[in-house]
Amino acid sequence: MPRTRGVRYEAFVPDAIGDRQFDLPASLAAAVSTAERQVDVLNRDPPVMATLEVLARGLLRAEAVASSRIEGLALSQRRLARAEAEGSGTRDETARSVLGNVAAMEEAVRLGAARTAFRISDILRIHHVLMHSTPTPAIAGKLRDRQNWIGGNVFNPGGADFVPPPPELVPDLMRDLCMFLNREDLPAVMQAGLVHAQFETIHPFADGNGRVGRALIHVVLRRRGLAPRYVPPVSLVLAADARRYIAGLSRFREEGIDDWCALFADAVQASAAKATELAGRLARLQEAWRQRAGSPRRHSSAAALIELLPAHPVLTLATATTMLGRSKQAANEALRVLAKSGVLRPITVARRNRAWEARELFDLVNAVERELATPRAPPASARTRPPGGR
Repeated sequence: MPRTRGVRYEAFVPDAIGDRQFDLPASLAAAVSTAERQVDVLNRDPPVMATLEVLARGLLRAEAVASSRIEGLALSQRRLARAEAEGSGTRDETARSVLGNVAAMEEAVRLGAARTAFRISDILRIHHVLMHSTPTPAIAGKLRDRQNWIGGNVFNPGGADFVPPPPELVPDLMRDLCMFLNREDLPAVMQAGLVHAQFETIHPFADGNGRVGRALIHVVLRRRGLAPRYVPPVSLVLAADARRYIAGLSRFREEGIDDWCALFADAVQASAAKATELAGRLARLQEAWRQRAGSPRRHSSAAALIELLPAHPVLTLATATTMLGRSKQAANEALRVLAKSGVLRPITVARRNRAWEARELFDLVNAVERELATPRAPPASARTRPPGGR
């Protein structure tokens, strides 16, 4: 039999941050303040839309899709919406996984709104929602019980790019992370960035760490009252330059908390600014739809459907009936009006199931993603003491 050779590797164990004090240099404090003001603008003074919840859901979906893309689960908003319209019978495994991420983001935002102390069980809950619809549901909501690593090969961590802490240290590190997450003495954006980076360093799950870690960003922003209505889709910015994002996490582990926080604050600021712009563009698109549909009466089914389209851009008669809370006849008439005016285009989902899609909405979201993918100047570096590790 062939002999196996052992490998040597060194796992990284981050310092505890639960009660650690952080000093912000002036340049970083300014960057964090700018990001927080932009998130506040998005949440406190958004463009007027008929249904604010529609914008909230649209932004959250954009965040979930981008967060999944960073992990190699790439699909368009259109493909996601079609799979959602198909329902539980969809055969699109990637779409099912991303829909699980949408649900996990929704759960994170819900938990962030709670007034109770955040606990490990809450993080496990987010992970369970995320992984429930994946090919590996058995690991859902469970901390890892073996060593994992990033990069290298699947057999051993000898050539890995990064080796997280041994599994026996994970529970204590997670308790420390929750202690830090429950603090209120740091700027919310800085706290969210540090929670995310520390979580990614701990890498507590066998799979799904990146998506849960980015969901925790929104737990912090919601808990601290900075984003009570809308999540800034920060993953859209991080996904636009994934190399820079991964390099920033490496800087956090190696020697630069402030470099990472500056990068993160820049991403939050850019995403919140783009979300505010997107809200205005959506409102203008809805107004164009209303005019094209002949300015339907305010409380008509057609007007109500126009309000809801940004959150549900692919509809069947069944989903439209449910969303409107009206008769099937009223929903069918609304679909007919919007299809006749070109607001909706007929398609087919789940074999012969008839559906309609708002194609212009997908064009708008795709344009926003392309704009965010345009290279931007990196934030100014602001270094202090490294985070350390042992």
